Amino acid sequence: MNFVGDRPFADPDAAARRLMEHARAFEPVHDGRIYIEKINAPFLFGDKATPAEYSAGLTRAIERGWLELHESGTFVKFTQAGSDLFA
Repeated sequence: MNFVGDRPFADPDAAARRLMEHARAFEPVHDGRIYIEKINAPFLFGDKATPAEYSAGLTRAIERGWLELHESGTFVKFTQAGSDLFA
């Protein structure tokens, strides 16, 4: 019988921090924009996270004031609090 181990991003705080690491890895384009696919693709396919973990992590990062999601949903921006995480 095979047992499944704990998922590393089941905790929304851990998922939010990992999303912040992915967002930091990319150079923002015009006006500090980071296109959402630049953080969701590495998280979902590279880290093998689930869509629910991604959604919970993104929501937590926004709740904590680390990221600001544009109303179109196509890009995020770092807030000052988000930038301070890596200072």
